[in-house]
Amino acid sequence: MRKLVAGVDGSEASLAALDWAVAEAARHGVGVRIVYAPLWEPYERTWPEFTTSRPRGRSVAEHILATAGERARAHGRNVPVAAELLSGDPVPALLREADAGTVLVVGDRGRGGHDALPLGSVALTVAARAACPVVVVRGEAAARRGEFGRVVLGTGHDGAEPAAADFAFRAARARGCTVTALHSWRSPERGVATHAHTLGGAPDPRMREAQWALDRAVRTAAERHPDVPVERQVPEGQARDTLLTAAAGADLVVLGARRTPAADARAAAGATGIQLGPASHGVLHLAPCPVAVVREG
Repeated sequence: MRKLVAGVDGSEASLAALDWAVAEAARHGVGVRIVYAPLWEPYERTWPEFTTSRPRGRSVAEHILATAGERARAHGRNVPVAAELLSGDPVPALLREADAGTVLVVGDRGRGGHDALPLGSVALTVAARAACPVVVVRGEAAARRGEFGRVVLGTGHDGAEPAAADFAFRAARARGCTVTALHSWRSPERGVATHAHTLGGAPDPRMREAQWALDRAVRTAAERHPDVPVERQVPEGQARDTLLTAAAGADLVVLGARRTPAADARAAAGATGIQLGPASHGVLHLAPCPVAVVREG
């Protein structure tokens, strides 16, 4: 990680994401770049609260960016902070920031036209399309930061794992905590009263396959970060459900997302959920903690 880029828009969700970005930057010893891409000008009719609090002569957009910069510097006194007003709509503007070594941090809801949705359209689209890791921070997540002391890594769900595993181990090392790596599985006999996880004393073959896939997914990252404890779990159930259960006791959930030309074409047509995959899509909408989506290839 070379830098964190936090996208703000003046909403409480974006400010919570900024707080998370500043704390994460302090852990990794990097700076935070705050960016704001206004949807339109002027804002006075839509956001009257900013017209009464901003200094005279400063546009609403400048006020939002300046306030965010002051907040970041107050919360992270040793974190280098830069702020810039971007041109263009938020999604393409944020995607232009997604260069190598960057982590994008966004809130779960903004001030766009889809605030009533569980996850804002900007956050979802950026998570699906950015070439760099994207962390979506829910509004209540800042108060829970550091409470549980573990990073959850979901493997084998919607994407390849190497980059996501490395991201999870680096995040855990910076926190001094454990990586809990999960690979869920399902049996076609699930729900039948006579079914058991063992057949003739041997583990269910699907469980063995999940254990093998999980070991393969985390092997390289675990060898690269031998000081990070790792707990391996292969729960039976739907991937989304097992990840959400784990997220209830986690500081961060890390998911992989495979990048393919076909998926990018679907995303360009608006099918971001299809590109992310159903498990990642569901976790982004419902997880009570920050979720990192790490693209592969």
